[in-house]
Amino acid sequence: MEIRLRCWITLEGEKFFGPGRMQLLLRIQEEGSVSKAAKAMGMSYKKAWDMIYDLNLRGRQPYVILKKGGEKGGGAMLTPHALQVIAQFQTLTTELQKVAEAESTLLDLL
Repeated sequence: MEIRLRCWITLEGEKFFGPGRMQLLLRIQEEGSVSKAAKAMGMSYKKAWDMIYDLNLRGRQPYVILKKGGEKGGGAMLTPHALQVIAQFQTLTTELQKVAEAESTLLDLL
């Protein structure tokens, strides 16, 4: 048995940022492309694009900058703001996991 936590940040009552969006952003950073990131995650391009659009639209600052195609093709890159949000969210989830582990004595009662 283990205690598992998942954390989401809501904005105006709707999920805005969580593990899935963080993973998508990290894949975009790794791949340099929304389509490659979506494919690597087994996600449709449309779903990935919708997530990015929502982050860029409702966030305080843009999360992803998209480059249009051309001779060298398009691409995508994360903004410094996105990198800061990712770092803070990773810190938050690490701290929550520490709390869950500290409360593991609860498992002995189950």
